[in-house]
Amino acid sequence: MIDRLKLMAKRYDEITSLLSDPEIVSDVKKLTSLAKEQASLEEAVSLFREKEKLESSIPDLRDMKKSDDQELKELAEIELGEVEDRLNEIDEKLKIVLLPKDPNDDRNVVVEIKGAVGGDEANIFAGDLFRMYQKYAESKGWKIQIDDSVAGAVGGFTNISFSISGDMVYSQMKYESGGHRVQRIPVTESNGRIQTSIATVLVLPEATEDDDIVLEEKDLRIDTFCSSGPGGQGVNTTYSAVRVTYIPTGDFVACQIARSQHENKATALRLLKTRIKAKRDEEKALKEGAVRQTLQGSGERAEKVRTYNYPQNRVTDHRIGLSVNRLDSIIEGKLDLIIQELISEDQKRKLANEEPIRL
Repeated sequence: MIDRLKLMAKRYDEITSLLSDPEIVSDVKKLTSLAKEQASLEEAVSLFREKEKLESSIPDLRDMKKSDDQELKELAEIELGEVEDRLNEIDEKLKIVLLPKDPNDDRNVVVEIKGAVGGDEANIFAGDLFRMYQKYAESKGWKIQIDDSVAGAVGGFTNISFSISGDMVYSQMKYESGGHRVQRIPVTESNGRIQTSIATVLVLPEATEDDDIVLEEKDLRIDTFCSSGPGGQGVNTTYSAVRVTYIPTGDFVACQIARSQHENKATALRLLKTRIKAKRDEEKALKEGAVRQTLQGSGERAEKVRTYNYPQNRVTDHRIGLSVNRLDSIIEGKLDLIIQELISEDQKRKLANEEPIRL
């Protein structure tokens, strides 16, 4: 571990020097790449240098403990104890910091929520989940952009896709993919009976220029149609909605949220690249023998990752057996009550060489 940390510290200093090189400063792509690499090393290097500094103080403190001055001796014992405790903390943190990184952790994400099982109530719950993520993003200082949506007949969404941009978004949001089950009395229920419904969530790391995904015109089929959503007088009268199909795989993305066909096409192409990246990542994982499941699932009850029980104010994440009786807070965006527990458990499993939480 120490040898690895020394190499990381050396590389960190090299990058610091490079970032002041005029040639690098004038190359935006290279500058961004180096700054990103340095940021990924910063926590480990900072902890390592604190560790070195504390360890260098130990010989002097041990010598002070041998002093004939009782007050100095007691002071040295206290300080030595504090140093050793802090070193233990640093070592535990370094174990986590040095775990293999998910290469997508610092990416923005594309999220898609669909009402799956339960008709109108599933669509209403899909709307509740969107608002939960919206408030969570606001608490993190992230930005949300709605890419496309189809409203439910009595509220919520049959489908909504949106992008979240900010700092380390995928590292937090990646645990949200799967079936989300709700148990409550729906507003559409006249007999006051508790109903179980499911909405599915799909979280994908957004594709970037670094992924080198090129969409050739010959591989694309672009269809236009009348928008059926918000958009003012142009709705159902102009062909502003766009569907882009990637012919080699049959993958397609439809977008109608913007009033301009040009804007909808640009958004659809961005989302399509993200889907293609996700498929490539999955194929790569399968080739490498990694265990991976379909992110979104089919929406069946057996595939649930989380249950929101309104009568008992309880949220249960079934992957780690965690139940929190604070549904009212979580649905208002206090999602870290669940996500931080998932991250901690995932780290523990990796440290123990156990199977990580499936995404």
